[in-house]
Amino acid sequence: MAIRMPRIIQAKKILKRSFSNGSTTSIDIPKGYFAVYVGELEKRRFVVPVSLLSQPMFQELLHLAEEEFGYNHPMGGLTIPCHEDMFISLASRLGAL
Repeated sequence: MAIRMPRIIQAKKILKRSFSNGSTTSIDIPKGYFAVYVGELEKRRFVVPVSLLSQPMFQELLHLAEEEFGYNHPMGGLTIPCHEDMFISLASRLGAL
């Protein structure tokens, strides 16, 4: 089993850049968690644990977000371009929801 550290570093860069835009929505996010916006047309906000960053399946979602948005996320936070049902299923399997 290999550990892919570059993906974790990329994920941290995505989060750092998405939160550095001056948004004030981070006030209601508990320590150890971060907000993501999920959906294709309408976005829904989820607050998930930082521990998801080490999960390979979540890192793939971050890679999709990077391909679609780069580091300019339209919602001001991390936006993941997938169906809400798919995200909920994945997060549930990883114990985040």
